Amino acid sequence: MARKTAKVQETTEEEEEELLLDYDENAEEIGEAGEQAEADKVKGNYAGVQSSGFSDFFLKPELLNAISDCGFEHPSEVQQECIPNALLGLDILCQAKSGMGKTAVFTLATLQQLPVYDGNVTVLVVCHTRELAFQIASEYSRFSKYMTPEKGCETEARTVVVFGGVPKERQKQLLLTKRPNIIVGTPGRLKDLIDDGTISLDHIKHFVVDECDSVLDSSKMRSDISGFFVKCPRKKQVMMFTATLSQEMREMAMKYMESPQLVLVDDESRLTLHGLQQYYIDIKDDEEKEKRLIGLLDALEYNQIVIFVRSKHRAIKLNQALQKHKYPSTAVHGAMAQEDRLSEYHSFKTFKSRILISTDVFGRGVDFERVNIVVNYDMPRDADSYLHRVGRAGRFGTKGLAISYVTSSEDKEVLAKVQDRFEVKVETLPEEIDPSTYMNA
Repeated sequence: MARKTAKVQETTEEEEEELLLDYDENAEEIGEAGEQAEADKVKGNYAGVQSSGFSDFFLKPELLNAISDCGFEHPSEVQQECIPNALLGLDILCQAKSGMGKTAVFTLATLQQLPVYDGNVTVLVVCHTRELAFQIASEYSRFSKYMTPEKGCETEARTVVVFGGVPKERQKQLLLTKRPNIIVGTPGRLKDLIDDGTISLDHIKHFVVDECDSVLDSSKMRSDISGFFVKCPRKKQVMMFTATLSQEMREMAMKYMESPQLVLVDDESRLTLHGLQQYYIDIKDDEEKEKRLIGLLDALEYNQIVIFVRSKHRAIKLNQALQKHKYPSTAVHGAMAQEDRLSEYHSFKTFKSRILISTDVFGRGVDFERVNIVVNYDMPRDADSYLHRVGRAGRFGTKGLAISYVTSSEDKEVLAKVQDRFEVKVETLPEEIDPSTYMNA
């Protein structure tokens, strides 16, 4: 059975490769351009422009006003590197650590280049989870708040988000009524709506994949992405973003691009988050885990805290235990109804709840600005997952605290890999921690 499965997957990958080669008759030229871009990356040859403020990007007044309303004054390093090239319409493959504003790069770049509204979809953004799709759509909404006819802007922005877990007919009706020019979605639901003709990709100018390593690592999602790609016009801008990117995934992503601008972290040790304090606790069993967690919640100061567990059953059980001790916690996991998950997401995002217990469904991409503590109640399965989890705290250069419970030999192995790969020393949690080291003023 295993041998048969492997053969099917191999055939699928060959078909995808053939699909992309058929799509672009100049595949060899693109490959050479990609190799040159890789060479440029090794030399540190980013064609970015250093900027002291968003106004230096010559963005539309409507975008600058929205940025000001959000309280942003200076672009991050990744925004300085990416936005100028993105505004030129160049293909971009960007790897940058969590919390550095990657979403704003493609949101602002696509809104700036948005043509006069004509009812056609010109921007397609694909990501791997419903919550991330919802968050990206929210970013488009807040940055395009002034891009409406009522405010005198002819390049109107209309955004619709689509994902599974909710009735497809409801989303079809919304698409037909709103006639968006920007669509954000997950691969499965997008495929359904594209296949039945509800969504047309005939006028796509910008093709964006967020958390591209997760999307391309799944054979099903990768097949969907390839299908979307070849249904778009050949001339389009392709942008892909992620916090972690293996050499294999990098090469795979570049197959979709032409002469891409690579904005990559020079070495993996730089992926660790500045301002994030990282500690671990040796734990015997679940009973001790729960007792130590209660002690931490009593002793630490926090705005919001995310506690990661490995399964839905453990999320439910821990949530019940904390509520029994009168802590107003909430829990999210993949088995929840979509409406319930989005409700909990919105509640936590708007600071109506402060303690969130989550499986890895919120382990990457999702941005909660007020989170300053992350607890790995159950150790993640690998170093990449660790980085994405702890990246929920200390975002955009702010302070934060990450505490990991180490119980088994497997946990110790993951912790050792984290320290080795990211060149960071994760020490035993001290008896006292100065709040000023993890609380922002």
